[in-house]
Amino acid sequence: MLFRGALLLRPRPTCTRDAVAAVAWTLRNIADYGGDPRRIYVSGHSAGGYLTSMVGLDTTYLGEFGLHPDSLAGLIPFSGHTITHFTPRQERGLQWNDIVVDRYAPIQHLRPGAPPLLLITGDRERELFGRYEENAYFWRMLRLSGQERTWLYELEGFDHGNMVVPATLLTLDFVRGRLP
Repeated sequence: MLFRGALLLRPRPTCTRDAVAAVAWTLRNIADYGGDPRRIYVSGHSAGGYLTSMVGLDTTYLGEFGLHPDSLAGLIPFSGHTITHFTPRQERGLQWNDIVVDRYAPIQHLRPGAPPLLLITGDRERELFGRYEENAYFWRMLRLSGQERTWLYELEGFDHGNMVVPATLLTLDFVRGRLP
């Protein structure tokens, strides 16, 4: 751990490093298995949605492998955090409602030219508290930063857990290029 002033800086979360290593391996090796490295989409639900956004927006992670996230075909976070995830916040002793936007927040890494993003959440009244609103703000900020290939869907009537099934149907439309 490093100390800079009164701020304790921790190494990158292991879960993020592991997710990036898996994506890097896939980008480098998929052709050996008959896949197309230009058709790699990254997706995950909840914490996996957070990891999806971090892998595809923070260029330093894949940069450590000599790769760039813009080589990904798209990002599809299902109900992911767009601010700093629970785990880094807990590591710092912050409460659940302490809003943190730092280098561990996907929204900190807005940039035009990023891979297309399909943001999907459950119904704002049934989803985790604030998750839809967090994603709606993220979508708006992505658009304002020049990322035009971004979509946001709220799945009415679905909660955090059961939104996955209809989200997979949207994912297929996204991969097939059928979203408006």
